[in-house]
Amino acid sequence: MRKKTTRDHIIEAADQLFYQQGFEHTSFADIAGVVQISRGNFYYHFKSKDEILDAVINVRLADRQVMLKQWEVEGETPLDRICSFINILIMNQEKIIKFGCPIGTLSTELSKLNHASQNDANKLFTLFRTWLCRQFTLLGREADSDDLAMHLLGRSQGVATLATAFRDENFIKSEVKLMCEWVNSEALTTPEPKRSIH
Repeated sequence: MRKKTTRDHIIEAADQLFYQQGFEHTSFADIAGVVQISRGNFYYHFKSKDEILDAVINVRLADRQVMLKQWEVEGETPLDRICSFINILIMNQEKIIKFGCPIGTLSTELSKLNHASQNDANKLFTLFRTWLCRQFTLLGREADSDDLAMHLLGRSQGVATLATAFRDENFIKSEVKLMCEWVNSEALTTPEPKRSIH
């Protein structure tokens, strides 16, 4: 494993601060303070906050890709793997209650700012959407796999938002249980063929 560089530390600090404070409310000085480097050293690595944002999004994408590959190895069935996705809410419940979902909050903020990196941030949702589609397809739900994937993404984002609003750990646990039950019921359901409109 390679040793972390100053650039790595900057990205790591920025990732945490963008999540906890928001992109707009995080300054160069905030990030430099966490990493404990001078402004000059900071500008050597990044010329703008947008450059740091791009690096943060790329690291988040790479990290999530590794996580999805790990679920592929660890999960014996598509149901197991989908439940691994749902259980992120439990694994990260403390952070979610304090700050919300890191992907959802960033996408929402960049959308409000009409930021140029908004589409890049949305690639994180697309990564999960595509992966969930594949799992539902493996369950025999190819015809409606994207609908099911979007439903699950939407529901998990709703749970994260309400958990943050109400600071309710029990709500997360009960919703995770219900979502896993829903996935199990969908696995046993034969989808109705889509009717064509003449």
